[in-house]
Amino acid sequence: MEFAELIKTPRVDGVVLHRPFLPTVEGTLCLTGHHLILSSRQDNTEELWLLHSNIDSIEKRFVGSLGSIIVKCKDLRVIQLDIPGMEECLNIASSVEALSTLDIVSLMYPFFYRPMFEVLEDGWNSFLPLDAFKDLESMTDEWRLSEVNQDFSVCPSYPPLVAVPKDVDDDTLRKVATFRHGGRFPVLSYYHKKNGMVMMRAGQPLTGTNGRRCKEDEKLINATLRPGKRGYIIDTRTINVAQQAKARGGGFESEANYPQWRRIHKTIERSNVLQESLIKLVEACNDQSHSMDRWLSKLEASSWQTHVKEILTTACLAAQCIDREGASVLVHGTEGTDSTLQVTSLAQIILDPACRTIKGFQGFPYIISCHPFQQRCAQSAYSNSKPRQEAPVFLLFLDCVWQILRQFPCSFEFTESFLVLLFEHAYASQFGTFLGNSAAERARLSLPEKTVSLWSWVNRPQELEHFTNPLYEANSLVIWPSVAPQSLLLWEGVFLRWNRSSRSLDEAYEEMVHIIEYNKELQNKVNSLRRQLAQLETEDPLLHTP
Repeated sequence: MEFAELIKTPRVDGVVLHRPFLPTVEGTLCLTGHHLILSSRQDNTEELWLLHSNIDSIEKRFVGSLGSIIVKCKDLRVIQLDIPGMEECLNIASSVEALSTLDIVSLMYPFFYRPMFEVLEDGWNSFLPLDAFKDLESMTDEWRLSEVNQDFSVCPSYPPLVAVPKDVDDDTLRKVATFRHGGRFPVLSYYHKKNGMVMMRAGQPLTGTNGRRCKEDEKLINATLRPGKRGYIIDTRTINVAQQAKARGGGFESEANYPQWRRIHKTIERSNVLQESLIKLVEACNDQSHSMDRWLSKLEASSWQTHVKEILTTACLAAQCIDREGASVLVHGTEGTDSTLQVTSLAQIILDPACRTIKGFQGFPYIISCHPFQQRCAQSAYSNSKPRQEAPVFLLFLDCVWQILRQFPCSFEFTESFLVLLFEHAYASQFGTFLGNSAAERARLSLPEKTVSLWSWVNRPQELEHFTNPLYEANSLVIWPSVAPQSLLLWEGVFLRWNRSSRSLDEAYEEMVHIIEYNKELQNKVNSLRRQLAQLETEDPLLHTP
């Protein structure tokens, strides 16, 4: 298929661009295979370059011969294009709708993008399992790297190399995979250096209504326990949802078959509920009424902050079991690709200071291979299509990270703008990092060979400088975020940044940095004066004050 077949009118002059709180821009609108471009051809005027994949929905309006297109984007922007001529407006709208809904992966922009910057470091190699395992080997010899999934035949969503208990062979892993949803047998997510406890992730066990049992599965997870120790299984579903899953062939671990493990059920909602919550939240944020009561009521009705609280609470529970209870943890929900990854990744951030760095953040299973980004991020909050498998799972994870970052501003190497960048690129990007739905699919697409990694750009010194937190001081301690309602705020940097006449994302942050640095200078001067006074008191006892 040629892109030209979908572009009915490639260029229109005299188009006016309207954006909230910014001056209007008049210029020439051009459509390419991947971009909607508006250029005024005037000096010092910003051009609009919008990826078609970033467009969530469009609306058409007509007043006489003048047509307007309201473009609603996945990054939550809303812009208006006034186009002279009804036919031109209809043609542009039709072309944009067709180009923005293409779901053929090989036709997406990352496969056509050629970087204009020098690639100093191949981002596809920024995190390698072998390097991570070397760190694990320096702490313990109880684990090994298995190649049982080398061809993705055991579990399509797992990477080719996974860390498993040393005493469990590959044949056992294959049997366990048949007992776990999607073949996602328990694998290592995190090793706690402080006490040797571990956190694993998996899919739900396929016990069914007959209470099916798998002794190999019991052997695998028991192999992670120290003598005399118990473990915790954190199921991210309510007990009722887990019970209902049995009728569909799923289920949970019975206490009779897993006597050394205590099962805890938490409440993290499924994808359809989360998608509806995002839609309601964005609707509330776009509400132009000036009634604070109405706005707060709509915000509460979206339940978004409730979802943030539940996810953070569950992550804190997992971290507490490992660090304070001295117990290993297995986390799973249904599939093991959404809430499971949210909880295990956030628990790592709480426990492991390395995960609070820019490089460490790039190594999360979320960003490596396990999360179905293409399905979950196919629609955002404005789409008119009926949701299928779309859900803001990754956005909720980033929101939770921002909540912790806000509470511990000196413990993270990266800034809020880094998290916003990841949100934007997860939904629409020139890079291939977030393409595909599984490790097997990403390998089949040959992403490292055919696309550029987002990390190739982020890890350049000039970009790292922009994303690096000037307040950062490496903190080796476990950090415990508050999940009290008054401690969890709406992430204005994402949900309100297009809805207000505000400064840029980092201006307020930079102002805070300047204030803190100024206070440090004052404190240094006070300390200097104290030292001088102490010196004078030493030299002249008459100056000593009791």
